[in-house]
Amino acid sequence: MVTSIGNNGSSGGGCCRFLLQVITGRWFMMFASFLIMAGAGATYLFGVYSKDVKTTLGYDQSTLNLLSTFKDLGANVGVLSGLLAEVTPTWFVLIVGSAMNFTGYFMIWLAVTKRIATPKVWQMCAYICIGANSQNFANTGSLVTCVKNFPESRGMMLGLMKGFVGLSGAVFTQLYYAIYGNDSKSLILLIGWLPAALSLIFVFNIRAMKISKHPNELKVFYEYLSISVVLAVLLMGLTITQKRVAFSHIAYVLSAVAVCFMLFLPFLIAVREEFYTWKNRKQISAPTSIIAEASPPPPPEMASKSEIEPECTENKIEKNKNQEASFSANICNPPKRGDDYSILQALLSIDMLLLFIATFCGLGCSLTAVDNLGQIGESLGYPHHTVSTFVSLLSIWNYFGRVFAGFVSEIILLKYKMPRPLIMAIALFVSAVGDLLIAFPWPGSVYFASLLLGFSFGGQLTLLFIIVSELFGLKYYSTLFNCAQLASPLGSFVLNVKIVGKLYDKEALKQLAAKGMTRSMVKELTCIGKQCYRLSFSILAAANIFGFLVTLILVLRTRKFYAGDIYKRFRDEMEANEKELALKSTQEIQVAKS
Repeated sequence: MVTSIGNNGSSGGGCCRFLLQVITGRWFMMFASFLIMAGAGATYLFGVYSKDVKTTLGYDQSTLNLLSTFKDLGANVGVLSGLLAEVTPTWFVLIVGSAMNFTGYFMIWLAVTKRIATPKVWQMCAYICIGANSQNFANTGSLVTCVKNFPESRGMMLGLMKGFVGLSGAVFTQLYYAIYGNDSKSLILLIGWLPAALSLIFVFNIRAMKISKHPNELKVFYEYLSISVVLAVLLMGLTITQKRVAFSHIAYVLSAVAVCFMLFLPFLIAVREEFYTWKNRKQISAPTSIIAEASPPPPPEMASKSEIEPECTENKIEKNKNQEASFSANICNPPKRGDDYSILQALLSIDMLLLFIATFCGLGCSLTAVDNLGQIGESLGYPHHTVSTFVSLLSIWNYFGRVFAGFVSEIILLKYKMPRPLIMAIALFVSAVGDLLIAFPWPGSVYFASLLLGFSFGGQLTLLFIIVSELFGLKYYSTLFNCAQLASPLGSFVLNVKIVGKLYDKEALKQLAAKGMTRSMVKELTCIGKQCYRLSFSILAAANIFGFLVTLILVLRTRKFYAGDIYKRFRDEMEANEKELALKSTQEIQVAKS
């Protein structure tokens, strides 16, 4: 009887079951999420193709900055995707995002390549807003699901996920060089169809699962980190080499193949971990069946039920309490930090207000710097290919900032109980230094500024996502983190359009007047020289310092919370799930035996 259980099914059936486990498992879901995230950073490439948009459509700098603001608005206003995720399955969220991505960027490509009549400015703003907004659907669909599936490792998970988004600019650059050559207009087409295709391919692999412990979880996260670091170093090496050496098309193709190989390495780890789980389950089930054969009534089952029942009862009571609280109930009496806040409780809290102000200053300044990077390089006399290098370097160091914010902040938090907002404050200060390097440039300073701005930008964004999940819980996380990052496009609009764009145009008009020319005599306004961004980026540096001081207030408010065990409730939930899975496995074996 025992032997028949051990040899149940053919080897072919076992392979099919294992393949099904791989495709539906947590580790393959994480791999699929990495690829979706690697395609979700198209907004960071605006600096590469913005010159084509400006020249082809005859925009001045203020109009181009208005376009970039709507891009930032779409990229950061994710309330719709968050609310949609509360009432629809994940696959539907990903499909909607895929359709929006293709529609928005495809229409921009048609306009820039003159395949359609020149759209009005509001139409171009709508197209780029729709295309950029699609990345929120990718974030909500894959990133939020992964955080809920790995709640105790959320810092590392968010660091990796947002890290791949940070690398996406450099990844797309390599792919478009290999596919289209040095044609930045075709880059718009690439970022239209590729992210949409990735979301559709993995649409049913991304889903929430019961959280459980895995003995190799930390090791796997560090292996993924190693792969992503090697990928980042590879991209940096390719970027620097391509700046110094003229690559042939074959060399670009080989570079893209190397990048794709690194992107698919996590798949091998996913297969290995699922095989380990598969083998472990088979080893556990064999001896369990023998014990069940030898013993008459199954007391272990009864014991398991008695152990699980109190845990389940507590979870049900807690769940019922949460369900009884309405959308707007107890707004003035929120739960303690770390518990599940309602949406209004979180949005009206002082902690969220402080986060909002810090994000307005920090990410608003960072987005402004990213969007103006192309014009900054042009004003300082750098060639177009070098401007692409700035964007790639910023993208790569954006990745390092995200990984640092995820992994290093997690280590510092667990070891020294240092509040995570303190690391966010440091990132704001680093951003201020980068702004000053652009305001008062010297030869080569923009390279260094790109590193600092990319690093701080990535760190701030990842830390915002982590802090929201830690302070306000995961129940409404998909809505709350999207609400929190609303400050980013608002900051971008005020700082980019109302300050940087207007000051740039003012300097450009001064230069035209010095040449005896008027605005109507030129197709586009162009400013050349160090003075073009001096005053505006000095203002950005001051805004970052103000955000730094506001974040220090949040540090003081949350220091006691971070001094405690913020992951205890999730460990308790995982233990309850493990007991439930063990009970279910025992019952299935006994049914098979009988």
